[in-house]
Amino acid sequence: MSSPRLAVRALVVEEGRLLLVNAYPDGQSDLWCTPGGGVEAGTDLTTNLRREVHEETGLTVEVGGLALVNEFHNPQTGFHQVELFFRARVTGGTIDPAWRDPDAIVTERRFFAPDELVGVRFKPDSLPTIAFGEPPLARYDPLERMVR
Repeated sequence: MSSPRLAVRALVVEEGRLLLVNAYPDGQSDLWCTPGGGVEAGTDLTTNLRREVHEETGLTVEVGGLALVNEFHNPQTGFHQVELFFRARVTGGTIDPAWRDPDAIVTERRFFAPDELVGVRFKPDSLPTIAFGEPPLARYDPLERMVR
């Protein structure tokens, strides 16, 4: 068994709407998540997060404080990921439907109001509470089973 993968994710809320991406090539899943991705060794977390957000959305962000530590595990594959969610705000760019993720993983990106999340599959389960609730001190979500 290998070590857990470390990832960073951005909680970008603008005008009461949360930025989510569908990060499954060719729309293989209807699961949405916040933009972000794996941490490259030797690069600090905020630099990694700014890079990932730009690759997936075309947006430039300023990274704020840590809001959530989440982890999940897929028992079928052994994949285990620890994610650090940071609050972030857009400092440049707009959501452009023509934007293409250089790795061709993100197929769609958009902002969701809280009521639009009803009926949308997303991870982690605590995402609306963390994104739209009163900003708590950083929170830890125990190991979640990964679904696709």
